[in-house]
Amino acid sequence: MGFLALSGVVVNDSLLLVSRFNDLRYETSHVKKAISLACRSRLRAVLLTSFTTFAGLIPILWETSRQAQMLIPAAVSLAYGIMFATVITLILIPVLLMIKEDIHELIARLKHTSPLASSSDQP
Repeated sequence: MGFLALSGVVVNDSLLLVSRFNDLRYETSHVKKAISLACRSRLRAVLLTSFTTFAGLIPILWETSRQAQMLIPAAVSLAYGIMFATVITLILIPVLLMIKEDIHELIARLKHTSPLASSSDQP
């Protein structure tokens, strides 16, 4: 259950970042600048989402009652998974966005360099 909840928070954080990047991509001609601006503008939202969720789980982690013993494993996986996923979101998502843009650029270059054009130059 904790893993499912964690995936929801990670998807939410990633969507915040990618959505802002897509908005900035149409406004800015430079991809790296759009990624940088998107990360800067969504850093606070991602950190607040992650840290408040972690802080909200701390009382469950410290609970010693018998009833809470069933919830502690889910709370541990969610709490520490969120801290790890926050770092991954802030590093991996921008890297993947840049890789995606590089692949699109490579495909566009390959389409414009057709093998028929180079063979027709020869006598």
